[in-house]
Amino acid sequence: MLLPEIGEEGQRKLKDAKVLIVGAGGLGSPIALYLAGAGVGTIALADDDQVSCSNLQRQVLYTEDEVGEPKVLRAQQRLNALNSSIQVDTYCCRLTQENAGELITRYDLVIDGCDNFQTRYLINDTCIALGKPYIYGAIRAFDGQVTVFNYQRKKSYRDLFPDEEEMYTMPAPPKGVMGVTPGIVGCVEANEAIKIICGYGEVLDGRLWQIDLKSMESFLLEF
Repeated sequence: MLLPEIGEEGQRKLKDAKVLIVGAGGLGSPIALYLAGAGVGTIALADDDQVSCSNLQRQVLYTEDEVGEPKVLRAQQRLNALNSSIQVDTYCCRLTQENAGELITRYDLVIDGCDNFQTRYLINDTCIALGKPYIYGAIRAFDGQVTVFNYQRKKSYRDLFPDEEEMYTMPAPPKGVMGVTPGIVGCVEANEAIKIICGYGEVLDGRLWQIDLKSMESFLLEF
C-alpha cells in the first residue's frame, strides 16, 4: 500500500480479484506464492498431478514429506499458511475441452503454468470466447518467455504460433530445466497479473519478453 502505483485502492482490487492458474508445478509455484503474498483474494489451481521428489528443485510449493500427494491440495495448504485471508480453489484435474469453459468463466484472468501446446491452445481459445486475459509463460532449460494474450491489443497465442498442427509434430524439448528458470519466469507472470489487476505500468500486451539465463540477455519482441 506504500507504493503509489498500487495504494489502498490497488490492494482492494487485488483482494477482489479471481485468478486461475493452470498447472501447479515449476511455473505455478512462484506464480501462486507471490499472488497469495500480494493478497489476491481468490486463487484457483488446476492440476491433476502428484508431488514428485525429482521436481522439488523447481516446484517450491512442496516438501519431501508431501511426495505422492495431490499437488493442488498441498498447494492450497501452503498458500493458506502464507495468507489465511485468501480463498484457494482447487481442481484436481487437467483442463479439457469439456471443462475449460466452465472453469475459466469463474475467474478474471488465466495464468499459464502448463507445459504442453494442446493446453495452451485450449486456454487461448477459451479466453477469447469468454473475453478473459491470458498470461502466457514457457521455459526450457535456461530460457524463458512471457507475454499477455487477449488483452487490449487482442493478440492471441495463434498470432505467435499460428500453425497448431505443426506445433504438435515438433520434437519434444529436453526435459532438464534449471530450477531457477521457472522461478524467474513465474515471477514475471505474477508481475503481469498484478499490473493488470491494479491497472498500472506497461503490460506485455502483444510483446514477448524472453530471457537467456546463461548470458542474462533479455529481449522484447513485438508481434
